[in-house]
Amino acid sequence: MVASARVQKLVRRYKLAIATALAILLLQGLVVWSFSVLEEDEPGEKGRQKKPRPLDPGEGSKDTDSSAGRRGSAGRRHGRWRGRTESPGVPVAKVVRAVTSRHRASRRILPTPPPEAPGRQNLSGAAAGEALVGAAGFPHGDTGSVEGAPQPTDNGFTPKCEIVGKDALSALARASSKQCQQEIANVVCLHQAGGLMPKAVPRHCQRAGKISPGIQWDEVRAQQPVDGPPVRVAYMLVVHGRAIRQLKRLLKAVYHEQHFFYIHVDKRSNYLHREVVELARQYDNVRVTPWRMVTIWGGASLLRMYLRSMRDLLEVPGWAWDFFINLSATDYPTRTNEELVAFLSKNRDKNFLKSHGRDNSRFIKKQGLDRLFHECDSHMWRLGERQIPAGIVVDGGSDWFVLTRSFVEYVVYTDDPLVAQLRQFYMYTLLPAESFFHTVLENSPACESLVDNNLRVTNWNRKLGCKCQYKHIVDWCGCSPNDFKPQDFLRLQQVSRPTFFARKFESTVNQEVLEILDFHLYGSYPPGTPALKAYWENTYDVADGPSGLSDVMLTAYTAFARLSLRHATTAASPLANPLCRFEPRGLPSSVHLYFYDDHFQGYLVTQAVQPSAQGPAETLEMWLMPQGLLKLLGRSDQASRLQSLE
Repeated sequence: MVASARVQKLVRRYKLAIATALAILLLQGLVVWSFSVLEEDEPGEKGRQKKPRPLDPGEGSKDTDSSAGRRGSAGRRHGRWRGRTESPGVPVAKVVRAVTSRHRASRRILPTPPPEAPGRQNLSGAAAGEALVGAAGFPHGDTGSVEGAPQPTDNGFTPKCEIVGKDALSALARASSKQCQQEIANVVCLHQAGGLMPKAVPRHCQRAGKISPGIQWDEVRAQQPVDGPPVRVAYMLVVHGRAIRQLKRLLKAVYHEQHFFYIHVDKRSNYLHREVVELARQYDNVRVTPWRMVTIWGGASLLRMYLRSMRDLLEVPGWAWDFFINLSATDYPTRTNEELVAFLSKNRDKNFLKSHGRDNSRFIKKQGLDRLFHECDSHMWRLGERQIPAGIVVDGGSDWFVLTRSFVEYVVYTDDPLVAQLRQFYMYTLLPAESFFHTVLENSPACESLVDNNLRVTNWNRKLGCKCQYKHIVDWCGCSPNDFKPQDFLRLQQVSRPTFFARKFESTVNQEVLEILDFHLYGSYPPGTPALKAYWENTYDVADGPSGLSDVMLTAYTAFARLSLRHATTAASPLANPLCRFEPRGLPSSVHLYFYDDHFQGYLVTQAVQPSAQGPAETLEMWLMPQGLLKLLGRSDQASRLQSLE
């Protein structure tokens, strides 16, 4: 009785604490039960980790990659793409559909059944897709590691060999055409068999290690007279887009009757090609390539274009040039032609290429030289790892260079195994033009002619220019230089090393810096020169056809033309000449973006019109200016408020 009374007394004294403890225990139980239900209904990260996966036959060799340009699948395991000649195989589209599908038939994770013998497996229909997905080991919902890449299509492609490696499998799943998939499969199979890449390349340079001498700018030596005749330059202009006016400005700045100009226009830039062909007809020393290629950023097509252009330049009758200089439409000279010719005439036997400036092992990793790439469908696909050929020094840096004619002849015409095997190696390399000529020269008998300077100033700002902006066309991260602006002009005047060109300049971004540079090189323009601060760039031409613009933009420009003609008719006096009243005929002839003093001023739309009265057809140009609209409505019963803002 005494013990019972004592217990009751303790309970009454600590009943609040006991109730609190029981409530906490009850709450914890509810939380645990809730999480268990959620985990059963929608498995989270832990649930996915517990999901059984098929055995990966290639799991022993893990591919780790810490490059900034590779993301999404570094830790994923992919197996093999099996497609044998004796079996019908499985179409890629079925694999992709099976990979990207979500299996929701059961909320429970079933254990993986033991694999059947190869002879008992049924690889037909949907079961084939399921079996191949299990063999490949793709995670659900992921068909590749590159964001923004082309989506797979149903083309029924069947690989003819056993393909190993997650990069190759990812490329096959993402390639958008059967031809591209076949090319990828052929390259990967040949590489796996050891017949694609050279194992060793002969080196002919007598000096050991990397050669990277430089030349300092000497103002006194620059003023000294030149021995022998002045050199003649073959300019290779590689252009694309629609900025014909900026290209004309560049050509005017570098043109000289003693030099030669060879222009390649990207196959996709038809408007620019028409304008360049018309321009070249006016000069005997300006020619346009009779062939055109689609050259993508970082692609092997750019190197093929350079090699073919070099052969053309060597075989043009009467073009006795001494140096090869490549330029783009966004380049511009920073010194006069006389200074350039004098400098090159004093260094006739030198090749000017800019090296990366860091240790080779780091450069190889950053540049992706130890990776196999292939270009098709206007995309550079990463297909796996490879080894650098033994026996040579690999170098690289900028793909803008100044080369002697003798070295160009060596690269184009020689049957030296060094050049032939390096060509084979760089045909499957990312950014090959940034490394091919460097590596050939440093391992050739002419290695001592290398100067570590490409005679350029490039406006690099890695924080602004390295945004992986080329992931939609290449399986890697890429950087691009920034546009020069007036505040960057001091960089153009550096005197520590000889430089004669700079990049890049875009008139749609800033034209003032080009005006400053022109004044610095050639003095001021004559008084009254028109349109010094104006710039216009074509966005549509009638020769492009209706497909040159989207339906929305074509409708908008046509509406602009009609509204402009209606406004002109309304503003005219009733007694005005009826020939001043027009009706539009057909689609607009052209549309240009118009800038003045580095500010966008609107659109210039040209339209074929017919007078309302009898008269000849004419072409009118209409200036469509953007206007910002701000209205403040004042009401007696309400405070003033913002109604619309454009």
